[in-house]
Formats: sequence, C-alpha cells, structure tokens
Amino acid sequence: MNYIKQVEEIAKYFKDNEKNKKDFKIGIEMEHFVINLDTLETISYYGDGGVEETLKELEVNGWKGIYEGKYLLGLNNGNKTVTLEPGSQLELSVVAQKCIKDIEKEYFSFLKEILPILERKNQGLIAVGYHPETQISHIKILPKKRYDYMFNYFKDKGVYAHNMMKGTASLQLAFDYSSEENYIKKFKVANALSPAVYALFDNAYYFEGKPWRRHNLRAHIWENCDKDRSGIVYNAFDKDFGYKKYAEYILNGPPIFIDNGKEIYFTGSKPYKEIFNPEDYSIEELEHVLTMFFPDVRTKKYVEIRMMDAVPYPLNLSATALWKGILYDEDNLNQVYNRIKDINMEHMDKAKKSIIEKGLDGKIKAKTVHEISKWLVDIARDGLIEEEKGYIEPLADMVQKKKTPYDLIGEKAQLGKKEALKNCILNNLDEVK
Repeated sequence: MNYIKQVEEIAKYFKDNEKNKKDFKIGIEMEHFVINLDTLETISYYGDGGVEETLKELEVNGWKGIYEGKYLLGLNNGNKTVTLEPGSQLELSVVAQKCIKDIEKEYFSFLKEILPILERKNQGLIAVGYHPETQISHIKILPKKRYDYMFNYFKDKGVYAHNMMKGTASLQLAFDYSSEENYIKKFKVANALSPAVYALFDNAYYFEGKPWRRHNLRAHIWENCDKDRSGIVYNAFDKDFGYKKYAEYILNGPPIFIDNGKEIYFTGSKPYKEIFNPEDYSIEELEHVLTMFFPDVRTKKYVEIRMMDAVPYPLNLSATALWKGILYDEDNLNQVYNRIKDINMEHMDKAKKSIIEKGLDGKIKAKTVHEISKWLVDIARDGLIEEEKGYIEPLADMVQKKKTPYDLIGEKAQLGKKEALKNCILNNLDEVK
C-alpha cells in the first residue's frame, strides 16, 4: 500500500467535511442504563420485559426498526435514533442542531414516549457513568456481530476493556470545524481540557455494586482499556498536528474488524495501513474505521468529545452549553488555545493520575481543576447567546459549591443507593417539561 496516498486520502475526508461557521451545529449522544426501579439491577436485552421488548413497543408506536438478522437493535424516528451499546445501554442520538433548546425538545419528546412504557414494567432509565448495581459478569452482551468481535479481541487487552463495553455510560458531543486551523484549535483545546472535564462530570460513585473510593472511574477504565485506541491521541500535541497526523493515528492502529457496507470481517491486530486501499474503498468502510478508535477526543466529520460520564438532565445540557460557549465563540476558542499551547502528553498523564486521586483538587500543571473549571464556566457563559446562558447555570452552581455528581451521590450514600441515586433516575414524567 502507498502510505503517503493513504494519509492524503483520509486527510481529504476531513477536509471535505469542513463547514461554514454559519452552519455550525451540535451533535449529542446520551447513554442510559435501563434498570428495575426496585432493585436497580440492569434490564437484559433478552426475554419478557427486556430491552428488545421495549424497542418493539416503540416500533409499534411508529419508530422504524433497525435489525440485525431477527434481532431489533435500534430505532429511528425523525431527528432521533436509538441504538444499544454492548451491555444494552440505551443511547439516544439527536440529529445535529444549532440551538440547545432544540436538543432539549427532542430529548423531552423521547422521554415522554419511552418512560410510560418502562414504568408499566416497573423500569426506568438511569444516567450514571457506571452501572450502580449489576456486575458485568451478569450482563449479557448484545447479539450484535461487531460486539462479539470486540469482546473477543479485548480479552487480552486492558484489564477494564470489558467493563468499558458493558458497564459504562457516557455523554458525547460533536462540534463542527471550518478549516484545518479551526480543527486543530478545537482538537487541541478539547484534549487539553479533558482531565478537567472528566472531573467536572464524574458521575460514577459505584463500581461493580460497591462504592468507588477514588474519583473519575471513567478515566481509570479508559486508561486501562486498550492503549491502541483509547486515552489521548498520542500525537495530539505535536506542533505539526493536523488532518494528516490524525490520519496516521488511524492508519497505525488496528480497527479490529472491517464493515464496508456489504460485509463484516475480522482483522484482529492488523493495522489499518495494511488493509486500507486508497484507490478502492467505500466511504462506509472509512467511516466505520473512524468509529473503532475511542480516544477522549475523536475526529470524524466533526470533533467528538467523549470524556463525560452520563449525567441526568439538566446537567447534560450544561455540558453542551459549556463546550458550545468555548468552541463556537472564536474569542473564547483563541483565548483557551493560547493558554494551552505548551501542554504536552506528560502534563496530561500527570493530570489524569491527579484527578483520579484528588478529583477537583487534581491539577493540570500548576492549576487545580476547580480553579480551571471556574474560569471555563465564566468564559463559556460569556460565549453563549442570551437565551442559552441559563443552560450552564446548573454546572455553575456545582462548581461554585465545589461539587461533582460523584460528590452529590456520595453525600447521600449512607441513606442507601436508591436515595443516593434518586436524581439520576429518570422515571417521573412530572419532572419532564
């Protein structure tokens, strides 16, 4: 294979997906666990009352089913898509929107449809970073070919790779870029802020049913998942980082399997540069491969930010407002970029270890995460239009009190799990606008 041509072809894909600033939108993916409201145990995909049954009820209501063989594994309805993660975590994706209020509208529409179905079964959705009750050994993997490939591949990788697949849930956001220069700034800023954002949205108080006595479980799991595809992209802080450097990151890693839109086949540890034919490939293949790498910040048709735990409303929209106020306000983007220009991987490694041990008291270089967070919230608020400033206030209130979702759960832990997790369980339509 011609390596230079491979790099150029993938870089061209990123170039071709630049957007005009007036067309910038926000994409969002929100993951939830489906649980028994009495026991907090996970609801399996399989059997009576299972997640598949719930999907079929939505299908009857007009959602379009997405099948693999006989199994219903996803749904689509207008601007909303429901998919399932390996441990049957339910993910809602909303078609990219310009305004946060439109994301909010779609989310409420989904909740108002699914919650009554779940409540009839004494079930609900919970937005937390790690399953609070059921151990992963008791969670059956979804009947999806790609997940079988991944599960077997990860058997000899990081100690927490299977925990990542079946036990975690996240909030992911996607932001457009207008040029390679704009992309570089957004990518580097998002990576440099990743330890702070891990800490701010730390919402995993329980691990395998018991309290996690440190902080930022998500960061710990991803650091012990698979170094070939997780953590911070190894060349993210290179002075010449850009489209081609990210292309090289993809080419030198193993995609595990290939899905070219016609067939799926296992490729194991073979790096993509030994597979990718720049003269004869499908866009479906390339777009699949880009999804098979799971760094904190990922490049697809947009910059995807992936380090936040799943958090309940309204904090999920606070995260959206935080990043919009930083990345889509040019003055703010430049201000943060100028502050982080000398950040390197050694700083990031130290920062991640620091936040796992100390949470908001962890440091990125000489500043605590809490100090950085106060600054970020203030500038993000200034970067939002007036009608969106309110979305950041739930986060601002937490930062002011020097709290994280992890802290708020821990403060009530002595009252029992159900009470401690009450604010993370979405089972009351009265709480939905």
